[in-house]
Amino acid sequence: MRMFPVYSPKLIAKHVRIFLTGVIWVKDLGQLEFSNGRFLMPKRSLPQVRKAISELNSLLESQKVSPSPA
Repeated sequence: MRMFPVYSPKLIAKHVRIFLTGVIWVKDLGQLEFSNGRFLMPKRSLPQVRKAISELNSLLESQKVSPSPA
């Protein structure tokens, strides 16, 4: 489990792109799970956690490399 002392979306997204599956801990947000390169939305969480997960997932989606046509 990686611990992030501050919420840094780009650094967190980089970690998720490398490891694809696991758990991280972010100060003020708590424990966040990710699988297949996307964060899993907990069933019960605070609005700030849901907003952060949505932001991280959209950042990960925008950073995906699409194959170029040959």
